Order: sequence, then structure tokens, then C-alpha cells
Amino acid sequence: MLLMQFSAAGTDFPPVHTWTPEEIRAHIGFMGEVNAKLVADGEWVQGEGLGGPAQAKIVRAGADGTPVVTEGPFAETKEFLAGWWIVDVDTPERAVAIAAHISTAPGPGRRPLNMPIEVHPVMSAPPEEL
Repeated sequence: MLLMQFSAAGTDFPPVHTWTPEEIRAHIGFMGEVNAKLVADGEWVQGEGLGGPAQAKIVRAGADGTPVVTEGPFAETKEFLAGWWIVDVDTPERAVAIAAHISTAPGPGRRPLNMPIEVHPVMSAPPEEL
């Protein structure tokens, strides 16, 4: 699983809401090209972009089990999950290579964002030693 994180800390590009429409189209177009290549290569399983923190909700069970919902925006949020891909690849190195490519998605001025992409194995069962 490849997780795309956006973070206010450690980035050298302005927030997405300040990008020009052309810059946003280029970024989204790049993601579409990534997805199409993963499909063509037989590596695509699933992927989605996510709404930002202002659209997110945190849900906990209340004392009687009913949902207690906290809505955004979350001023204390310094990073958030922006999207994910699940890929079916032969080696961990291939997943890392895909993540590195995704990290080059264009931002303002079409410069690569070099955003962090987390790579996690998806576990289908507990480890055999358990």
C-alpha cells in the first residue's frame, strides 16, 4: 500500500488551495497517468484521492455505543493522508520505485513536489510465527 501524505512541515511548496488551475490540472493529470500505467502493467489493485482535513471526521463510540463525531478543520493537523494506492507487485523494491515516481508529481511551476509516499505491506494473514 502506498500512502500519499501532505505535510505543512518539511515542504517547500505552497498549499494546494493557492495553486493555479493549470498547476492543479497538471498534478491531477500526472496522477491519472500513474494510475493508467499501473493498470497497463497489471499492478493496479485500488487507489483513491481523499478530501482534505476540513472534510474529515473523527468518530468514536460514546458511552452507550452511539457515534460521537468531531468534525474538521483540525488546526493542529500538520500532515494528512491525501490518497492511497494498493499495488500488486513482485518485489518490495518495485513498490519503492512506484512510490518514488509518485513523489515526483508536479506542483507549482510544474516542479516535482518530492512529497513523502509511505510504503506498507498489506498483510493477508498474521505472520506464521504467531
